Amino acid sequence: MLAWRQKLKRQHLHLPPGPTALPLVGNILQLRGKTLIQALLQLRDKYGPVFTVYLGMNRVVVLCGPEVLKQALIDQGDAFSGRGEVPVARVLFNGYGIAFSNGERWKQLRRFTLMTLRNFGMGKKSIEERIKEEAQCLVKELKITKGHPFDPTFFFSRAVSNIICSVVFGNRFEYEDKEFLALLGLINENFRLVNSSFAKLLNSFPRLMQCLPGPFHLLNKNITELKNFVSERVKAHQDTLDPNCPRDFIDCFLLRMEQDSTNIHSEFQNENMVLSTLNLFFAGTETVSTTLRYGILILLKYPETEKKLHEEIDRVIGRDRFPAIEDRAKMPYTDAVIHEIQRFSDIVPGGLPHCTTKDIWFQGHYIPKDTTVFPLLTTVLNDPGSFDNPRKFDPGHFLDEAGAFKKNESFIPFSAGKRICVGEGLARMELFLFFTTILQNFNLKSIVDPGNIDLTPAISGLGNIPPIYKLCISPR
Repeated sequence: MLAWRQKLKRQHLHLPPGPTALPLVGNILQLRGKTLIQALLQLRDKYGPVFTVYLGMNRVVVLCGPEVLKQALIDQGDAFSGRGEVPVARVLFNGYGIAFSNGERWKQLRRFTLMTLRNFGMGKKSIEERIKEEAQCLVKELKITKGHPFDPTFFFSRAVSNIICSVVFGNRFEYEDKEFLALLGLINENFRLVNSSFAKLLNSFPRLMQCLPGPFHLLNKNITELKNFVSERVKAHQDTLDPNCPRDFIDCFLLRMEQDSTNIHSEFQNENMVLSTLNLFFAGTETVSTTLRYGILILLKYPETEKKLHEEIDRVIGRDRFPAIEDRAKMPYTDAVIHEIQRFSDIVPGGLPHCTTKDIWFQGHYIPKDTTVFPLLTTVLNDPGSFDNPRKFDPGHFLDEAGAFKKNESFIPFSAGKRICVGEGLARMELFLFFTTILQNFNLKSIVDPGNIDLTPAISGLGNIPPIYKLCISPR
């Protein structure tokens, strides 16, 4: 213990300031009784925009505010481009896959993934057509509710997941497919587990939590089932692969594996394929569907916003054709509302952890190589210098005085810099087409008084999850 204290004292000489850490348990006293984000925001108020905390024995430097995050993620992006230590991710993924890899593995997988997504139409008409077709399938499914109250959770997750399924697996699923529903159930459960208080303990004391009965083993079981599903899909692709006509992400990965079969430095091998596919499947399902769910709840609370959206949709698109991406440039209010939904819902408030790739002096402090870094996106999305009254939902944050759409550099729900979300383009397209298609076809109705709707997240950990709710819809 004495040696640990002396080492900690030497390191603290030039590290960013922070609360005194205890041996083994770190800053658990400062983090207890609150969500991790709440605790970190309170420490920011005391120690400033750059500070140090210890999750167990893991040192973390926390970055807050637009200027600090810009300097780190963009101006000094190479130095902060590593993926930070996430014990729950290390246990489940062991550094494989695009989301939680580092170094040359991450570079190879990221380049390949971006290229493959572009080739399959991210930002092009082909993927737009897939989303438009899926949005119409969602409309048909929503009509079945016939004005009765329903929970939109699985309606949205099925529709959104089918988009990424078509990209990575080459096909969509019918909404009542039992295997599909089971997979979505696993994803939804895991998203809740990694945002629960259990995740804070697991990330602070990973070895201890793995030895105890409870959520870790459920999380591990769910991931194993998801990996088995992807592995079965990979095997089916191997049996039907046509080198001249790749159908999806898995086909492209298999072809690259064959191409690099004699390259000992290649990262294109089975474990990276399975986990990269699973990363895309998870991220492409949960984040967009959660944003849709939060967005509809916000519109239920603010029916005047829904009314203005209906007016713009009717004026620009009408009722006789499907919404298209090219409509977005003519719909500043709708664009502003969707941006504000993303900003206000703040789905991933802490961002994914980064780590330093080299020793660096930053904001007058020394940060050693391989230090975990938390860039708190919430401190940018809710920055009062960037958004007037940021705790209030207000589409005016993205509109100028003439009513035209106004960009804001502090809008970074997908993060920024070298680790920005590879699916940003796809997610933005999905949000616009799903929201406009739903509102083109339906009026929304809350089953409680709008004034009584609480927008506070039901669960707030690494992500913000909206309260469970029901609504009614009626055809327009």
